[in-house]
Amino acid sequence: MKPRPGFPARLVPPSPAAQPKVVPRAAARPATPTGVGMESQAVRAAMVRKIQAQGVTHAGVLAALQAVERHRFVDTALVNQAYEDTSLPIGLGQTISKPGVVARMLELLCQGRSEKLGRVLEIGTGCGYQAALLSHVAREVYSIERLKGLHEKSRENLRWFRLSNLHLLFGDGMLGYPKGAPYAAIIAAAGGNDIPQAWIDQLAVGGRLVAPAVTSVGRQHLVVVDKTATGIVRTELEAVLFVPLKSGVA
Repeated sequence: MKPRPGFPARLVPPSPAAQPKVVPRAAARPATPTGVGMESQAVRAAMVRKIQAQGVTHAGVLAALQAVERHRFVDTALVNQAYEDTSLPIGLGQTISKPGVVARMLELLCQGRSEKLGRVLEIGTGCGYQAALLSHVAREVYSIERLKGLHEKSRENLRWFRLSNLHLLFGDGMLGYPKGAPYAAIIAAAGGNDIPQAWIDQLAVGGRLVAPAVTSVGRQHLVVVDKTATGIVRTELEAVLFVPLKSGVA
């Protein structure tokens, strides 16, 4: 087996003065935001029931939604909306997606599987919420973020959870991450005019990709790409609204 990068990994050359930042194993956990506290488990359970009522039934996905505390990924001023089925701003013009949409995409990734996924690539770490959920339904997760401010924010948010199977990367997600390929699944939190070929190339045979993309009707839809031994099968599903997919880092 080829060696894999350690955590955290970088996709761009560091400046001479830069030093790798390692998440301390004994770091103090951040305080629970005011107004949530111990009752967050019950509020989270109510959110999961609503998502289940919307049609999400995969046991692993529902368990991940119950386990991961969404309020730890939103700003303190918005913490009381953390378990509503709504997107919320996370800074730098980006948002944390609606829990229902995240659950729908994760269920599409896990469809037909009762066991955990293998290695998964996430495009667009954002605040880290979806990455945390993925860590519950996959054996290994690589998550790329192109905005340095959000990369650092997600590192801080995820410090609480101490997820040993999650690797955060700073770099251009449109290029994927070939060093970790092939991937059993790829998921994107931003939508472009089409699915980048680099993602399809890095998807394993038998793997599945779920991402928003602009379709022939000129609107974003959820697109599922299955890579089979005989070729690519593309399925376009419901309309969605995600932030635009961009190249480069900032």
